[in-house]
Amino acid sequence: MNTYYIHNGNESIGPFGLDELKSKKITKMTPVWCQGMEDWKYAGEVAELKSLLTVTPPPLKPIITASQAPKELENNTENSRVKKIEDVIEKEVPNPKILGIKREIFFPIAIALVLIIGTVSFNLFEENRKNLLEEKNTVTERNNQQFQLQEKEIEEQKIRIAEQERKEAERLSVERSQKLSSRLLEIQKILLDDIRNLEQAKNKLIEANDFEFLRTTDEKNDDISLIQRDIEHWISEIEKLRKEKDQLYLELEKTQPKVNGVSDVD
Repeated sequence: MNTYYIHNGNESIGPFGLDELKSKKITKMTPVWCQGMEDWKYAGEVAELKSLLTVTPPPLKPIITASQAPKELENNTENSRVKKIEDVIEKEVPNPKILGIKREIFFPIAIALVLIIGTVSFNLFEENRKNLLEEKNTVTERNNQQFQLQEKEIEEQKIRIAEQERKEAERLSVERSQKLSSRLLEIQKILLDDIRNLEQAKNKLIEANDFEFLRTTDEKNDDISLIQRDIEHWISEIEKLRKEKDQLYLELEKTQPKVNGVSDVD
């Protein structure tokens, strides 16, 4: 035997057996539900409950006098029938409620709440996405600034290294120029001495050719040969010094356009 829930218009109560339902004086318009039903039904639609339904007697019809017109009687009968139907509907058909709220009010409220919740959720999502994008942009901008600072430091370091290399090259060039100039001055002095020695050797050769007192021909030839060897020696030394001087001038021109204080000595 099935047990049934009934709805009194505000809430469902039960479950009740058939005997209990009989004491509840249900009518054919009372909403009922039992296990196995997909949805609520009226008691009049359930075959098992038809024997329990309370029959409501019809309302008492007014006594119509003979003087009343047939048309008025017909109108009163129709009005009574409509009123009866309205009373039965109002009495027997409960107004269903959801969570204690009438259904026609509950659904608009639920739709409004869904719209509000959806709007708030969408706004929160957009705000979070905006914050994430701003944070990402901030991190990217910070990284770009750090990268630019690093590039600037690298460029400044390259400039400092290039400046140091330039100064070092200038220092080495100056030192080299000073060494070359010093060697040129030294060669100039040596050239002066060698040229003077060469002139003296040439004078000796002239004197040796002219001097014949107390000397034999062999002695004279030996003196002339010795003096000629000296002359050749000084000429060779002068030539070496002049070649070295020319080479130093060429090298000095690469490091210093003009060499001051040094003059060529022939």
